[in-house]
Amino acid sequence: MGEAASKQKTEYVVNPKGLTSEEVARLLAEYGPNVIAEDKPNPWKLFFKKLWGPVPWMLEATLVLELIMGNQIEAVIIGFLLIFNAILGFAHQQKAQNALNMLRTRLQIMARVLRDGSWKQVPSAELVPGDYVHLRVGDFAPADLVIAEGQVLVDQSALTGESVPVEREPGEVVYSGSVLRRGEASGSVTATGSKSFFGKTAELMRGAGSRGHAEELVMSIVRYLLLMDGALVVAILIYAAITGLPFMKVLPFALILLVASVPVALTATFTLTSAVASLDLSSKGVLLTRLAAIEESAAMNELCSDKTGTLTLNELTLSGMQAADGVDDAELLLMGALASDERTQDPLDKAILTRLQESGARAPEKTGFTPFDPATKRSEATFVRDGVTWRAVKGAPHVVAKLAGADGQFWETAIADLAASGARVLGVASGPEGSLSFKGLIALADPPRPEARGIISELRKLGVRVRMVTGDSMATARVVAAELGMEGVVIGGREEITKGEICDIYAGVYPEDKFRLVQTFQNIGHTVGMTGDGVNDAPALKQAEVGIAVSSATDVAKAAASMVLTDSGLKGVVEAVKTGRRVYQRLLTYTLNKIVKTIQVAVFLSVGLIVFRHFVVTPLLVLLLLFANDFVTMSIANDNVRVSQEPDIWNVRMLIKTSIVIAIAWLVYIFAVFGVGKDVMGLPIPELRTLSFLGLVYSGLSNVLLVRERSYMWSSRPGTYLLAAIVGDVIMVSLLAHYGVFGMAPATWSAIGILLAFTIVYVALLDLIKVPLLRSPSSTAAGAGAS
Repeated sequence: MGEAASKQKTEYVVNPKGLTSEEVARLLAEYGPNVIAEDKPNPWKLFFKKLWGPVPWMLEATLVLELIMGNQIEAVIIGFLLIFNAILGFAHQQKAQNALNMLRTRLQIMARVLRDGSWKQVPSAELVPGDYVHLRVGDFAPADLVIAEGQVLVDQSALTGESVPVEREPGEVVYSGSVLRRGEASGSVTATGSKSFFGKTAELMRGAGSRGHAEELVMSIVRYLLLMDGALVVAILIYAAITGLPFMKVLPFALILLVASVPVALTATFTLTSAVASLDLSSKGVLLTRLAAIEESAAMNELCSDKTGTLTLNELTLSGMQAADGVDDAELLLMGALASDERTQDPLDKAILTRLQESGARAPEKTGFTPFDPATKRSEATFVRDGVTWRAVKGAPHVVAKLAGADGQFWETAIADLAASGARVLGVASGPEGSLSFKGLIALADPPRPEARGIISELRKLGVRVRMVTGDSMATARVVAAELGMEGVVIGGREEITKGEICDIYAGVYPEDKFRLVQTFQNIGHTVGMTGDGVNDAPALKQAEVGIAVSSATDVAKAAASMVLTDSGLKGVVEAVKTGRRVYQRLLTYTLNKIVKTIQVAVFLSVGLIVFRHFVVTPLLVLLLLFANDFVTMSIANDNVRVSQEPDIWNVRMLIKTSIVIAIAWLVYIFAVFGVGKDVMGLPIPELRTLSFLGLVYSGLSNVLLVRERSYMWSSRPGTYLLAAIVGDVIMVSLLAHYGVFGMAPATWSAIGILLAFTIVYVALLDLIKVPLLRSPSSTAAGAGAS
């Protein structure tokens, strides 16, 4: 829609008194909630998609080959495993999707609405036509509404394709999902839900299902594993051609070998691990806007935190005033109140208006109001006094004082005195147009949060350095920092930030400076977290690896951030760091295990065929092996892991090095098992295959226990599901081997017992090698021991 069409004024009934609760209930029953029901995909389609893709194609091709060769039993078993894997993958996908849906319902847009004569915040889903709402900079318009008062600059590019924001004034419509870039306005809702012009409110969870860095990293490693397997398959085919092995027997084996290197459970494991963690975080006051943010929080080592509302309570009370010469406190308070607005629900404005109400004074009617703009750091109003239009301005002291041409020495000294208690200080000026005079300073007490000092200390212990970022003066920042136990250099002003100066407390910071601050830390190799709440904080939140929108954040800030705190303070950040590091440990376990097992299985099967001149394990048993391994690796998502005390960063070189060393050790194990069975026990080929299959399963299960703990295996107890899966696997494959199921030659209980005992002793010895490997200086980033 073009500007001319969308800017036409339309006649709507505006009710500036708002609705009553009874009217809202009636209209909600009539029009329904202000939401659009999303189309739910057909579950059957989702299920059948699990049977379509490179890995299922390989299994299906093998199934067809087995049927052509007349091996009906093998074909049935392959079909069963194919369906079972699809069911397992579908079930985990649904569980992960349910978690994402829950997060979407929690990440709802809130609206300021006038009901029963008072302003309150309600979920936008509860809005009804006729509601009188107030919009501020950074808000998403929660429904279609016609402006009754105020003027705003609206960005509706995502809705209409207009690249330039457009002005909206009384009588014009603001559409649902538009973003307010400047100004404030109030108006009546004209349409909600499916009746609104564009159909739905803005979506905060657009990137929730995006693939994370860890999953991309593992897939890049898997590509190399596929190349290795591909080379081994070529070697096998050449060997078969030279020795005259039947091609129809070798081809299914080659396909299964390729399947063995593909992480069938990768996407399900990564998504499920992150989704389970996100559900846990949501109960602790942290909502993720994208699941990949969990991985980044594990690596975060710098946190730039707002002071107000994050490190302090944001429960402001007017604690003092310093009037300029010739001005009394009553006049100073009155001018400050005139430059405030109750509809914004801003804590600063509420504190000043509350004091004015307590004093019994009444402010004159305002003829105009310009809300606080982070770019100018002030708000102002116009009113009539003695027949002359006056301006009242409130904001950052140095901004207001400069605007009014005040004596610098006076306000600088007064600010230092008022800020000595850690109060937030505002400057006030007023006067006829063109002749503003500085009225004085208002101090607002905002005490530190009781738990903030302990949380900062806990983050330090986790290797995360907290730096205070505030728009307040250096004096205020220094006092609050001291109360929070934050020591270090304090700098003020944007010049130092522009220069890339590093310190612990940044004062006098503008929102746009935060973006430069994030880049400064990123340029020297840090993983940065940044908290924010305003529309101008959005670029910094987007730039930071971990953008954190605080509980009072605007809708735009929430959309730009990777996580949203639903409770005040930094407690949620601590939980996010700990949860992220648990997820990292689980994903590292999966990755190490996948690399090790792929190398072991691929090399053993291919080299075994070439050296011993027969299949060391049949294609059917390889499929059963993959099934047994996937059954266990799925359980890693719920494993019990410890939180490391240093940031966890993926180190590919060390990951590969460690995996190769462990894989070589397991190759020694499996060739030893085969060699002892062949040369010492004198077992025939069918029984050797059964023994080799059991060896591969037992070593695979042992490897999970080996790599899940960066310290010694017994340092932490595996998760209940993981332990149950491992025990269940051991029992199942032992029974299958003993009774000769799936084409296996029966194995005696004594042989099974000896192999199991040998595996336990071997993994215990391997554990002694693993610990120094994972604790060496170069492996710290790959997952240093939890402590």
